[in-house]
Amino acid sequence: MGNVRLHFSMSLDGFVADVNDGMGWLAHTTAGSGLAKDYEERTGALLGGRKGWEAYPDPAVAYSGQFVGKLFVLTHHPEDVPQAAGVTFLNCDVAEAVRIGLEAADGKDLAVLSPTIGRQLLERGLVDEIAVHIAPVLLGDGLRFYDNPGARPIHLHRLDTDDPHSEVDVRYRPVREETVSP
Repeated sequence: MGNVRLHFSMSLDGFVADVNDGMGWLAHTTAGSGLAKDYEERTGALLGGRKGWEAYPDPAVAYSGQFVGKLFVLTHHPEDVPQAAGVTFLNCDVAEAVRIGLEAADGKDLAVLSPTIGRQLLERGLVDEIAVHIAPVLLGDGLRFYDNPGARPIHLHRLDTDDPHSEVDVRYRPVREETVSP
């Protein structure tokens, strides 16, 4: 059985989309060497939400267009979503959506691409891994990676180091306006 992985590119200040659910800011970033290929090979199914689907209805953009697998969109109203080839619209509890997605992933990982679904899965203890790629941008506002005011902290263990409690060291320099490309 594969893992349930929250998978996001995120601004340094914690947003996965701008105030209009846009992700155009990612056009100014680059993925690490072989990063998309690694995740594409590990992932057998994607689970997202309706809002994300409406903003980005082309599953071919996942993992640099190399993703081959099942795509599931969780929505309260699947009856009013235009059907799309290769997409299954679900109206069920998030735990059931995970069960369906993992079964479809056929031993590979289920990548969750919705912060709202991700928050619910974290609250229920249904997340195995969180993969976050920090983009060199400050958005100031938008859709947060994890937004749950008043909730208890969720402590994490790093997977890419001998010290699972270590902080991540990230250093950036602000780009002056005259050097920012459109």
